[in-house]
Amino acid sequence: MKQKTIAPWTTWKAALVEDTALAIDIQNVSLWYGDFQALFEVDLQVKRGSITALIGPSGCGKSTLLRAVNRMNERLGDYVRTTGEIHVLDQDILSDDVELSQLRRHVGMVFQRPNPLPLSIQDNVLFAHRIHRADEKFNKLEEDEIVENALRRVLLWDEVKDRLGREATGLSLEEQQKLCIARLLPVKPTVILMDEPTSALDPKATAALEELIWELHGDYTILIVTHNMAQARRASEETAFMLLGRMVEHGVTEQIFLAPQEEGTADYIEGRYG
Repeated sequence: MKQKTIAPWTTWKAALVEDTALAIDIQNVSLWYGDFQALFEVDLQVKRGSITALIGPSGCGKSTLLRAVNRMNERLGDYVRTTGEIHVLDQDILSDDVELSQLRRHVGMVFQRPNPLPLSIQDNVLFAHRIHRADEKFNKLEEDEIVENALRRVLLWDEVKDRLGREATGLSLEEQQKLCIARLLPVKPTVILMDEPTSALDPKATAALEELIWELHGDYTILIVTHNMAQARRASEETAFMLLGRMVEHGVTEQIFLAPQEEGTADYIEGRYG
């Protein structure tokens, strides 16, 4: 793969205030786990401030593509190889020079099962903030305001405001997943990646998290992997269908579900396979 360069952190910071139409621009991306090719020349453009759902059968490459956007796949070792281009806020994130800590500050991740830290609710919210902004000094009142703002944004403040010192692992699964999203917000990400974020939740909690997704969009760009066709239709503005590591179709959600252009998309949505 050719040597790439990336602008310094100051350019990342400047990009946040520019009117960038695309938050994510994936072009001709292929990815291998050793000798196994998981992605084949994938293209995907995600508009800034939008909600885009990735759908497709199990093993089609959805989660692999999602994790490529913050280079999470590379945690598996050197046998992961990626070609093509992925731009986040116009920055080439596949550059050898990119600082992964800065990338993951701007591209947050929410997993299938909530993963709160074995700390208090308050310390969970402040955890990434204290790491990424360690060079800045915040007094207790400022930190209290950060915690309250984050918890209010994820519609959790009223439920936990009287027990901020309690361990977060004692929360319900719905509350834990909201807390994991709240943990991202103080570091001011631009993109939030969600990998089956409601798979461990009951229907009521799923509806609450979908409400939260709509609450957050606009200020954040959300890319969500889901196996739930009803959820993709309810909780996204655009939908991308993948099959066997390839991008088959991408468009406005209603168009994808009501009038897909590709036969494979129609087959999947109508339950003929997958």
